[in-house]
Amino acid sequence: MNILVVRNDKLGDFITALPTLYVLKHHDPANRIVALVAPLNAALAESCDFIDEVIVDGGGDILELAFKIREAKIDASVTLFSNTRIAIAQFLARIPLRIAPATKIAQIFYNRRIKQRRSRVEMAEFEYNLQLARALIADIDLDFPRPLLHFGDRAYKAFCVEYGITRPVVAFHPGFGGSSDANWTLIEYVELVRIAERIDTFDVVMTFGPDEGKLYDEAKALLGEGSRIRMYRSRGSVVDFAQVLSSFKLFISTSTGTYHLASACGCETFTFFADTLFASAARWKSIGEESKQHHYMIPQNPQGRAAMFERVKRELKSRLEEGL
Repeated sequence: MNILVVRNDKLGDFITALPTLYVLKHHDPANRIVALVAPLNAALAESCDFIDEVIVDGGGDILELAFKIREAKIDASVTLFSNTRIAIAQFLARIPLRIAPATKIAQIFYNRRIKQRRSRVEMAEFEYNLQLARALIADIDLDFPRPLLHFGDRAYKAFCVEYGITRPVVAFHPGFGGSSDANWTLIEYVELVRIAERIDTFDVVMTFGPDEGKLYDEAKALLGEGSRIRMYRSRGSVVDFAQVLSSFKLFISTSTGTYHLASACGCETFTFFADTLFASAARWKSIGEESKQHHYMIPQNPQGRAAMFERVKRELKSRLEEGL
């Protein structure tokens, strides 16, 4: 069966779709799994051995997208997050079976609609996605390996040589590209970095996205001359970054795509979430091993926020002194 899986939004959202893609392929290796993704996620999708083909949706003409889908000769589609444009494109592509959540006006273009009520947060986002796979194959096994993503250490070794890394890496990623509802300030991140810097069994790295030049410069100025903190600005694709961070010991960030990527690669994480149900860890926990995920809800009120920051500092120091 040729199965199209649609998740064409941000990095973290796409990573929550990876277990669904895996179980559909694992259920029957003869299944041809086609992923419809945003340009940002194309390289990552192509690197997954459980994805056979990638269709990149650049957000352009709906008829062009419908043609791309029709060319793939799809038997059934599972749309994990829908909008009207995506729904119409699949309808025009004449996919015989089209599965999607029963939400928004877009649902009228699907012929199997599943009620999920994601706003209730009765399970995590990736678990809602897996539920849709069961709507296609009733007896499918929804278990998947953790970590799900595997990369060699060649890129990490090159990174260590370039940056003079000789010890396990603790990384801080202060940016979030507007995809998170809560985060610490850069000054607060630097305070956390100083805690890690005093533990001499680790090398400490601050990571930045390719479009975070201003944040990079601000962090460098705050750290000052003579700091032993390595400053790494990612270059290339998401896969290039994943190949480096997959060997980190601890990744500290807000709930953004890089968190999902790090956890999916098996890295231990300290992650910060908004203190609301919809943006919480209950919904947005990663697909990685749960015992390696440490979640912190940042309260909106100043007193609660300050108390949570003190807790993060204590627990970070404790984990590092224990050697993780």
